[in-house]
Amino acid sequence: MSQELINAVGRRKSAVARVYLKDGSGQIIVNGKPMETYFPLEIFQYVVNQPLSVTETLANFDIKINLAGGGVKGQAEAARLGISRCLIQHNPELRPALKKEGFLTRDARVVERKKPGQPGARKKFQFSKR
Repeated sequence: MSQELINAVGRRKSAVARVYLKDGSGQIIVNGKPMETYFPLEIFQYVVNQPLSVTETLANFDIKINLAGGGVKGQAEAARLGISRCLIQHNPELRPALKKEGFLTRDARVVERKKPGQPGARKKFQFSKR
């Protein structure tokens, strides 16, 4: 598959990542900025690069990511899922390696809602017998 654009969506918590992948030199642009600027902490850069590291395609693609919603961690993990899905569309043979690492599973854990008459989702106000 030569110069066509592959796109996929990744989600985590309330973050949504729209990922566009094309052949290139390994450049990753997030919301119009280089990934190193958007994710200054190395742990989040590592999370975004994980699918490329596992499949050893780090310098093969240019990736453009549009992120919306959520926090930094949710956005990084949403981008990871989106990149993994793009790689599979490009080359289905990469699927077993990505699946083994768990990069194809949408992590559905989200914050539980706060209930009325309580200070939080599970926490209760202090009980007083008298």
